[in-house]
Amino acid sequence: MRWSIGSRSSNLEDRRGERAFGGLGVGRLGIGGVIVLLVLSLIFKKDFFSLVSGGTGAGEAAPAGAFETTPDEEHLADFVSFVFDTAQATWAKILQQEGVTYRDAKLVLFRDAVQSACGFAEAATGPFYCPGDRKVYIDLGFYDELRRRFGAPGDFAQAYVLAHEVGHHVQNLLGLMPGGRSSNEQSVRIELQADCLAGIWGHYMAQAGVLEPGDVEEGLGAAAAVGDDRLQRMSTATVSPDAFTHGSSAQRASWFRRGLESGRVQSCQT
Repeated sequence: MRWSIGSRSSNLEDRRGERAFGGLGVGRLGIGGVIVLLVLSLIFKKDFFSLVSGGTGAGEAAPAGAFETTPDEEHLADFVSFVFDTAQATWAKILQQEGVTYRDAKLVLFRDAVQSACGFAEAATGPFYCPGDRKVYIDLGFYDELRRRFGAPGDFAQAYVLAHEVGHHVQNLLGLMPGGRSSNEQSVRIELQADCLAGIWGHYMAQAGVLEPGDVEEGLGAAAAVGDDRLQRMSTATVSPDAFTHGSSAQRASWFRRGLESGRVQSCQT
């Protein structure tokens, strides 16, 4: 992809220096431990989170500069900031043509664990969008996993992941996300539509001359790499279509390609 480093997005929240629920960290407690501490705090009217973390308040941020980083990680932070801003600017124009006002989402960078309006999440869950606070959450370490574990290298592969989450924000603005718990079939349709919406962003980036030779293949490879069938084979060596929540590798790549080629929201009716 052709891009240049500029000022970071005003919609970026860098929480890489924060501790989730104090110095101990909710990730180390486990969700069961968090629930126990929460119940105890409510019953005894005392902050049990601060007790287990050595006096640090729940959700308190680490001192500025307390976390280590590298030039490569900061370069990646600049890149996701660029992708996020271009995705939002693209959707603002598209939705304006549809008579819909686009409201910006926020991008949250975190490490290991994070608290969102959708609850607590660990980095192992991967990037996600929370409709409750209209924020996209990502631990940049996921991109190393995408390259090493899932075999999907390249900057456009990385961009696809973020564009997919922005696609969920677009669904939220358009009222396309179901309220409450959804069935597996509904979940698959939602995720495949987000893939298609990510492809629409890619379509406009191609028109703007941002994409380079090989980028489309990188994006399609990333979509296929995180298909449910492939992930199931990696973890259990068996495939259970009834348990799919995001769609098969073929489906994900197909819907991403559909958005790439059409550039039209109407083509994303899953």
